[in-house]
Amino acid sequence: MSDFLQFKNWLKNVSFLTENDCNLFQPFLNTKTYKAKDIILQEGRVCLELGFINKGVFRTYYLQEGKEINTHFSFENEFVVNYDSFIQESPSKYIIQALEDAQIVTFNLQTLQNAYNSSQNWERFGRIMAEYSYKITTKRVESFMFMDAEQRYLQMMQESPKLLERIPLYHLASYLGIERESLSRLRKKISTK
Repeated sequence: MSDFLQFKNWLKNVSFLTENDCNLFQPFLNTKTYKAKDIILQEGRVCLELGFINKGVFRTYYLQEGKEINTHFSFENEFVVNYDSFIQESPSKYIIQALEDAQIVTFNLQTLQNAYNSSQNWERFGRIMAEYSYKITTKRVESFMFMDAEQRYLQMMQESPKLLERIPLYHLASYLGIERESLSRLRKKISTK
């Protein structure tokens, strides 16, 4: 049960869910562990579970002409999911991979929908999750529309310094939409300012 405690505490601390709401959900939770480099979602497969990260880091990426393009990183006390695939039960366009040894607490769509039907608090939680997913996607798209690579890097340094601490540079370069060499030059330029 201690694997679920971190998730339960997070739910109660960052939201309006009550002890009863959490207890309603707990019997349907599963704990899974992954090794670094394990793929937890393949392109073309339906994302059947939403995972809360107790430990570890995951990356979400897609392949374009054989090249891996990173779109998102998920850390402890965050969710790892392809939300569109999960909600719509449609094939994923993305791949999700563990970058470190990891442990997640998972639940499926039916469990979430049952919780929605049983509690207005869970329904509200689902709406907030959808809004969060939309916000992340919009922010990412707009960063490529309205910022250059240096601005994207500076924004990342300010808003997500843990990316620089835990994500390899070649993954960060892909995430920023530049080559690794360009990222090295950019970092050097910024450090000399």
